[in-house]
Order: sequence, then C-alpha cells, then structure tokens
Amino acid sequence: MSYLLHIDSSALGDASVSRQVAHSFLESWDGAVVHRDLAAAPVPHISAAGITARVTDPADYTDEQSAAAALQDELIEEFLGAGAYLFTVPMYNLSMPSVFKAWLDQIIVSGRTFRPSPAAGRPAVLISARGGSYRPGAPNHGFDYVVPTLEAVLGREELLGLDVTTVVPELTMAPETPALAELVPIHEASMADAHARARELAATITTATAA
Repeated sequence: MSYLLHIDSSALGDASVSRQVAHSFLESWDGAVVHRDLAAAPVPHISAAGITARVTDPADYTDEQSAAAALQDELIEEFLGAGAYLFTVPMYNLSMPSVFKAWLDQIIVSGRTFRPSPAAGRPAVLISARGGSYRPGAPNHGFDYVVPTLEAVLGREELLGLDVTTVVPELTMAPETPALAELVPIHEASMADAHARARELAATITTATAA
C-alpha cells in the first residue's frame, strides 16, 4: 500500500477544527502518511516562470524556470505517489485558504495530473470546517465557495478525478458567539458526526487500499 498524502492548510494550528477532525481520521488510519503543512511551509503562488516552464524545453530554461519546474516536479511526484488523500481546507471568507489554492495551481498540469489523470479514482477525504452554516435552509446557503469548488477541482473526471468524500463540521463559532448560542447543540452534533465519519472513512479507505 502506498502512502496517504495529508495536506493541511489551516492557519490555526492545533486550534483548527479541520485539523482536529483530521486527527480523528489519522488515529484510525493504518499505513504510511506524508504530511505537508501549507500554513507552516507555504508553497509559492504560480509564477510566469512556472507556467512557461511547462511548455519550454528544459535545455532552454532560465534559472527562474528551472527552480519553478523543480518545485512543481517535487509536488507532483508527491501527489502522484499517494494512494489516498486527506485534505483539511477550512472556509476563509467564503473561500479556501490561499495557500491551498497555491498548491493546487502548482500541481494541476495538463498531461501530468490531468488529461489524463493518473490519480483518477483514488480515494480522497476533504475536511472543511466553517464558523457558520451553509446547508439548505440556512441564511448563508449558496455562499459556500469552498466545497463545491474543491469537489469539482479534485473530483471532476476532466480534472484530478479523485473519489472525493467531504466532511463538514459547521457552526464552529457558535460556542463563542452569544448570537449563535441557540445553535450550539447543532454545532456539537455536527462535530460528533464529523469525528465519527472521519474515523469510519479512515478504516474503510485503509481496507480498500490494502486490498
């Protein structure tokens, strides 16, 4: 069995709910893990050198293109070497942390990770905590630009094609926000469900990838 690639992007460290739920997944994971913490060690945003290096003969690289291509190669090889994926991507201002978007832009390269995708069909778990609720019926329904975007980028057949399962612990601000006090029981139920679901997915994916 190859390794689980665990990508963290929350800036909150141990206080991050996304990381806490991911920890429950890892407690039930039986196998090797490669961890990349983008908050602690962010990858650079894609640059002109990185884009042009993809269509330039390596013999003609500038120094900037050579460095950019080396980074992309490292990240892509790490991505393709995994048999399963764990992404912790909280909601920041209705979208994903910029460090995760930077990582995506470095690894999504036509002919290498999509069109075709060598990783197509591999299991992936996306954990995305948020301070409020964006489910149907909630006032903010329709304003979640994290999960729909990432389910498309990570899971769409024309892109990375992973088999994505999403876990969403919500209302994380309820315990500290008086105006949300009546929603604390919903938050607590959401947290319990997220931790239980993470453990269940870890056990299921461990078994499936070991087969």
